[in-house]
Amino acid sequence: MKKLFLLFCLVTASVSFAFADTIAINHFVVKENPFAQDQVAIVATDSLNNTQSDVDGQFTFTINGFEEVLKFNKGVAFYDHKLQHSSFIYAKHINDSGTHAMLYYIYRNDKLNCIHISWIAMLCIPLGLILLAYMFKRFIIIAAIIFCIFVYFNYHNGLSVPTFFESIIDGLKSIF
Repeated sequence: MKKLFLLFCLVTASVSFAFADTIAINHFVVKENPFAQDQVAIVATDSLNNTQSDVDGQFTFTINGFEEVLKFNKGVAFYDHKLQHSSFIYAKHINDSGTHAMLYYIYRNDKLNCIHISWIAMLCIPLGLILLAYMFKRFIIIAAIIFCIFVYFNYHNGLSVPTFFESIIDGLKSIF
């Protein structure tokens, strides 16, 4: 009876230490969905862009301002909305380690080409135009026209002004 009681105590003590390790998505990339036309897939990766095949389950992402619950299977989740034309996709995932966000430009021709856009580039283009306009007074009108074309291109392809600033702020937060 003592041995059975001791065995029961050991089993209950070991169960309290045997918690499963939580799986977190800290890096991800957006790629073309190989199984569906005009759709993209979100792939959970490590810091070296290798697919994390141990990621399974449902994770909440905010894609272009809309909250989506994506079901990951072996590190890959499919975003079911079709892309009719080239556009921006701003995907954000919040977990215990922080906010992880990526801005992609999806260029649509025969297939979808996903181009990652750094928040640094999004910040440097307007600042560079302002700096050039400040340095060269004759360049003010040309810089204003280029800036208007830049804003129109972003807005026409689905990148609103709040999303533009949100991507820059999330990038700055990731530094600190």
